[in-house]
Amino acid sequence: MSLFIASAHAQAAGEAPGGGDLFQIAFLIGLFVLFYFIAIRPQRKRQKEHTQMISAVSKGDEVVTSSGILGKISSLDDNYIVLTVSDKVDLKFQRVHIHAVLPKGTLKSIG
Repeated sequence: MSLFIASAHAQAAGEAPGGGDLFQIAFLIGLFVLFYFIAIRPQRKRQKEHTQMISAVSKGDEVVTSSGILGKISSLDDNYIVLTVSDKVDLKFQRVHIHAVLPKGTLKSIG
């Protein structure tokens, strides 16, 4: 059997190279900084813009909700808005579900 298979010999374990701990810490910090600039910072910016948009809506604005419903704001309070989506059809939504504010006259031009 030893004619076809070479015998394996274990080597003595050598010392681990020094300085690896500092590199790992620097790599983790760099990875966190990269993640912050790619994911966290842009999301906070979008969230801030959305909060400003929600606080700036007023009666008569034409909006799109997150579910895709288009309507004109007929009344609003601190947490809720009432959208007029058609003649005699009013729907009540939470303010946070406003997706976008449309330019004036968009609902008439759509149909």
